[in-house]
Amino acid sequence: MEERIYREYLEILREELVPAMGCTEPIAVAYCAALARQTLEQMPDRVEVYASANIIKNVKSVVVPNTGGQRGIGAAAAAGIVSGNADKQLQVLSEMTPEKINALKDFLAETQITVRQSEKPYIFHIRVSLWAGEHSATAEIAGFHTNVVHREKDGRILFHQDYREAENAHTTDRSLLTVEQIVEFADCVDPEDVRETLQRQIDYNWAIAQEGLRGSYGAGIGRILLQSYGNSVHNRAKAYAAAGSDGRMNGCELPVVINSGSGNQGLTASLPVIVYARELNVSQEMLYRALVVSNLVTIHLKTGIGRLSAYCGATSAGCGAGAGISYLYGGRYREIAHTIVNAIAIDSGMICDGAKASCAAKIASAVEAGLLGLQMQMHDSQFYGGDGIVVKGVENTIRNVGALASIGMRDTDKTIIRLMAEE
Repeated sequence: MEERIYREYLEILREELVPAMGCTEPIAVAYCAALARQTLEQMPDRVEVYASANIIKNVKSVVVPNTGGQRGIGAAAAAGIVSGNADKQLQVLSEMTPEKINALKDFLAETQITVRQSEKPYIFHIRVSLWAGEHSATAEIAGFHTNVVHREKDGRILFHQDYREAENAHTTDRSLLTVEQIVEFADCVDPEDVRETLQRQIDYNWAIAQEGLRGSYGAGIGRILLQSYGNSVHNRAKAYAAAGSDGRMNGCELPVVINSGSGNQGLTASLPVIVYARELNVSQEMLYRALVVSNLVTIHLKTGIGRLSAYCGATSAGCGAGAGISYLYGGRYREIAHTIVNAIAIDSGMICDGAKASCAAKIASAVEAGLLGLQMQMHDSQFYGGDGIVVKGVENTIRNVGALASIGMRDTDKTIIRLMAEE
């Protein structure tokens, strides 16, 4: 494989597969607020948060971890201010103590916190402004969860970088991703080059899946799947992915290794592959290679869709999981390409109506689509060009999904947000 592409693929994995505590949108709000608090250098007496509509959608119904069950943008911002450690980025709330949780409750009761929809046209935008007497500070994030674009104190700009929605917000070149080269990379990658990144994903995501099955989180989708449909590897793959989301969406304090900015996508892309790898008793090296496939296929699909949209991101990760499991069974480019196209045809169009307990059930559906797509391929069955949005060639079908989600579902997204706001 060309050295430049090899290095870029490694960097894409390192860039995307990072730890985060809780749903990444409220955590991004907390991170932005912690940055503003760090800039102000004292506790504020007034807080103002501007957030884009998709951020509001994804924060509205989800529990912010380490807050004693608080929900919403105000609680997320307050938690970031009270925790104060912006250096932790997406693990900004990992150092919350019982004393800080009590301080958070007092802060929420005593402090004026205003939340408004952002006036900027960005899909992903958060701005937090704080005041303490005559002093003020602002932090702003745009494009993705840790992309800080502006900081100021007392009207003096400390940092600024221009942001344009159409530009690639990442340092890596995602245009290099193709299914064929992803499989080639998985075949030739030195396991030591991905061990740290992928072993962390295995350890973190497996731990929260187990906790999701043990505890009483959300609607308990993972546990219900096992109780209702048994212990087959097929069902366990769905149940473990769902259980991780049960915990993550409902206040579990364990971190998750995310994919494409989403913990749910990180869980969906990894846990079914881990379950199948253990069932098949493959080597750790083979598990790493299969996770390379599942994660990069998920990232490839999400690149055209965008970080936030009306299209449920778990659908892409379910395709990725199906591709990774196909690799475990000896599938390579042809088999994996057919698995992806089949899975896309089955489940594309599942809507995203924010982060919440039902995400676990959507994850189970997405994994089912990936597994059915795999079984179709293994039984010499496939969907062909002309079947709905499916066209000839896996890359062409992936481009169609990107257009469907990023362009075709814009009005759907606006309608979802309006309906949620009216509730």
